[in-house]
Amino acid sequence: MNIKIFTTGGTFDKVYFDAKSDYTIGEPQIAEILRDANVSFDFDIESILRKDSLEITDKDRELIYEKVSSEPSQHILIIHGTDTMLQTADSLSSIPDKTIILVGAMQPARFRVTDAIFNTGFAIAAAQFRPAGVYVAMNGMLFTPGQAVKNSSEGRFEYL
Repeated sequence: MNIKIFTTGGTFDKVYFDAKSDYTIGEPQIAEILRDANVSFDFDIESILRKDSLEITDKDRELIYEKVSSEPSQHILIIHGTDTMLQTADSLSSIPDKTIILVGAMQPARFRVTDAIFNTGFAIAAAQFRPAGVYVAMNGMLFTPGQAVKNSSEGRFEYL
């Protein structure tokens, strides 16, 4: 099985600068996570954007839609920022015959304490075993568009 992974940025790939209390979106971390996990499936990674999800526009979503819909692989993972991942998931819901999983992190993958690694493993399993459709994999839960809300104060996604 081949899983196509698209990266768009978000907290997952953020690099923080303590002195300035600022951040930038760094290099995608997914390849390193999968390499460290010694995975035995085939994957390809393509970076589409490097943006905080609050900066993702409708035009960016159209680009994501075009990339995903034209991708030959039926198993798609999208690394996405958590603030607007539900909106992007909804915009992809008309793509047929693909299992599309959006995943992100509340803490950057570069941090010692991060949910990025767990969320990645959970999302990879979902991409392999769920039927065609669009899903959001966060905090050990799998949501479909319209089912979830981000609870920023608790640092997790929850059912509506």
